[in-house]
Amino acid sequence: MSEVMEKVEPASVVQMEQAETLVRYRNVKKAFGDTVVLNNLDIDVKKGEKIALIGPSGSGKTTIIRMLMTLEQPTAGTIEVDGEMLWHKKVNGELKPADEKHLRKVRGNIGMVFQQYNLFPHMTIMKNCIEAPIHVLGLSKDEAKERAVAMLEKVGLADKVDMYPSQLSGGQQQRVAIARSLVMQPKVMLFDEVTAALDPELVGEVLQVIRDIAEEGKTTMMLITHEMDFARDVADRILFLDKGSIAEQGTPDDVLNHPKTERLKTFLGRFHA
Repeated sequence: MSEVMEKVEPASVVQMEQAETLVRYRNVKKAFGDTVVLNNLDIDVKKGEKIALIGPSGSGKTTIIRMLMTLEQPTAGTIEVDGEMLWHKKVNGELKPADEKHLRKVRGNIGMVFQQYNLFPHMTIMKNCIEAPIHVLGLSKDEAKERAVAMLEKVGLADKVDMYPSQLSGGQQQRVAIARSLVMQPKVMLFDEVTAALDPELVGEVLQVIRDIAEEGKTTMMLITHEMDFARDVADRILFLDKGSIAEQGTPDDVLNHPKTERLKTFLGRFHA
């Protein structure tokens, strides 16, 4: 394996391997009663890396990022963000459950865009984007506005700042949700099937925004998607989840063009029918 890697590894992949780990899951388990959703999961996400999570419904994809957003607590194992434990704190050399203050601190490094836009309907687009930077990060109103304008320009909506969510299309609202997360300057961005609630003709505009952000190379991303072409374009690495475990992982070419297991071949077959 190492000999092959030395022969064919492109410079960009070598740089990724040498990059510092930003997110680390170790022996993570999640169970709801007797139902095990994730089983002894190990994942390392490098700074600047884009990871796509694919797999059938119920395979554990969403649970992985919900735990990172502290929306679900692991049953066992540890998660680190930028060298700091998320769900635990070290006290006298021992791991103890983290308190809410610690969770908030570490969670501040993470941004998430959901299937639903979750915009405040009674606030303008600008107000939606500056609330959290002001009240969570402590930015002045002017600083927050400056960031918001820059991010809204990035998603192509700088001319909509005085409009309300109901005046925008679903695709535009999702792009605002992405801008709102970016305003917080998170170290890692999580995308949970962000096009699932959109009409088919609006999907492309949202995926293009994420592609543009990914191409800048600065933002670390974990994306759950059923859009295989999108995963191929954006991801540095794809993880195929099945029954709570990583069944296969590799480059988009490895996973999508050269699946090794029958389970992955069957899963991908649904998208080529």
